[in-house]
Amino acid sequence: MAGHSKWANIQHRKGRQDAKRGKIFTKIIKEITVAARLSGGDVTMNPRLRAAVAEAKEENMPADNIMRAIKKGTGELEGVNYEEIRYEGYGINGAAIIIDCLTDNKQRAVADVRHALTKFGGNLGTDGSVAFMFKHCGSLVYEPGTSEDQVMETALEAGAEDIVSDEDGSIEVITAPQDFMAVKEAMEAAGLKAVIAEVTMKAMNEVEFTGDDAVKMQKILDALEDLDDVQDVYTSALIDQ
Repeated sequence: MAGHSKWANIQHRKGRQDAKRGKIFTKIIKEITVAARLSGGDVTMNPRLRAAVAEAKEENMPADNIMRAIKKGTGELEGVNYEEIRYEGYGINGAAIIIDCLTDNKQRAVADVRHALTKFGGNLGTDGSVAFMFKHCGSLVYEPGTSEDQVMETALEAGAEDIVSDEDGSIEVITAPQDFMAVKEAMEAAGLKAVIAEVTMKAMNEVEFTGDDAVKMQKILDALEDLDDVQDVYTSALIDQ
């Protein structure tokens, strides 16, 4: 199936992530700690932890850092007790935003999120106000020129839910959240390395932003992503670059 061309948007997003390397380690360590606390420190029995450790290794995080984060999660080492909180809100023109936080101070987190939204023309919504517009799923995006036949055959055999071929040549593999790591590992074993691979909240209907509106919307997203308590930001806005 064909969709809206968004390869440039994906490349832009990846570039912004790469520019924020300093925060990447902190985010991954938080995720490893929480994943280990919730479901144990065995990566073979804990898919969320396995995904976080895989991301840490891709970012060349030292093994000692990974092990310390796991031990803090399981209680073998003393550490901060992070709480998972999800906020929902709106950007400009009603664009939906989901903000996932891991924080040790709930009051600080909500105040910072509200301020970041309202400062640039957005607002905080109530629980459930926009979540229904998103699908919780695994997403693996392959660059234009990747063999569609190979992606489709490998992904479906590994248990993927859907394969989306975009008009710009990029290919996205959609999985159930619990199947993400198995599909990702099967794809990599077949020599298929995704440009972006993540468990995400995927907007079911994206709204394209151009010109001044795109600039304003990007300011809201940047302000949210720069907050220390924020792990992930998801939006229905497709920002034209």
